[in-house]
Amino acid sequence: MDTNPVMDTTGEFCDRSQPEDVWFLAGTFGGIVQRTCKLPARRPVVFPLVNQVGSEASCKEFMATAKGKAALDGKPVTSERMEEENVAVTGVADNPLTSEEGTAEYYACGIWVRLQPLQAGRHKLTIRGSSDGFRTGVEYTLIVGAEQQA
Repeated sequence: MDTNPVMDTTGEFCDRSQPEDVWFLAGTFGGIVQRTCKLPARRPVVFPLVNQVGSEASCKEFMATAKGKAALDGKPVTSERMEEENVAVTGVADNPLTSEEGTAEYYACGIWVRLQPLQAGRHKLTIRGSSDGFRTGVEYTLIVGAEQQA
């Protein structure tokens, strides 16, 4: 999909389908991109350093070599490992994850970061992650402001 935040190379679609209680920042399907994202104040931020959705076996293999790091305004942030979690994934037809419309059960795994709401203003977020030969990264410019919808 052209509006999928994971495939977005600029940040134009970073607000797509956001829940009301948290703000998700997207990783990539591989490679490094630069994005600018406007987000509301008073909203916790969550993002993957590296992650995968698949089978229990593929998650075990993926997590064996998974690593990553992130820095917010030049300071390292703490991440947490999510080894294998059963999740329901709902997609539209031709979506890049399942390619089918509907809901299916998968295992999810990865290294994730949860941040408390950011102060209003501009922030620089650097994300890097890898597993085996897969590499991903995002250079985010985050613009946090009270004028955004909370």
